[in-house]
Amino acid sequence: MKIKTGYLYHIKDEYFYHVNDDKLMVNHERGKKRPTYFTIKDGNILWFIPISSKVSKYQKIINNKILKYGFCNTIWIRKIADTDAVILFQNAFPTLEKYIDHVHTVSNMPLFVGSDLKKEITNNFKQLLGYKKRGINLFFPDIDKLKQMMLDELKEDLN
Repeated sequence: MKIKTGYLYHIKDEYFYHVNDDKLMVNHERGKKRPTYFTIKDGNILWFIPISSKVSKYQKIINNKILKYGFCNTIWIRKIADTDAVILFQNAFPTLEKYIDHVHTVSNMPLFVGSDLKKEITNNFKQLLGYKKRGINLFFPDIDKLKQMMLDELKEDLN
């Protein structure tokens, strides 16, 4: 499977068992594969940013952050496939291609978020990673530990 930035994917349960991080979102809900993940390809590492349909739940959180800080760059609501969707930057994490279960499809076509939104999400994510490098961590999972696990796994797979 060729993985591309800007498409939505689902991840295998195996990843969650392997990394054992309680700050990651639950992979299944009521028997469905959820959430879907916006994917940013960064070499061999894939960054997964959860996409949720729970707009009213997250709108309240966004409103509270805006009241407190004047803005919110960790949770966005944007249109994806003509539907409001929540982009949960704060829940992003690194993974590898082998943990991808399948691409998310609509009418049997892989779902691409569109060039403008792809660029907007990618730029914001890079900005949040920049904050992390400067000591301001806005991510719930321990992305440094998870990334190192993935890099170590890549090395093992090469040997």
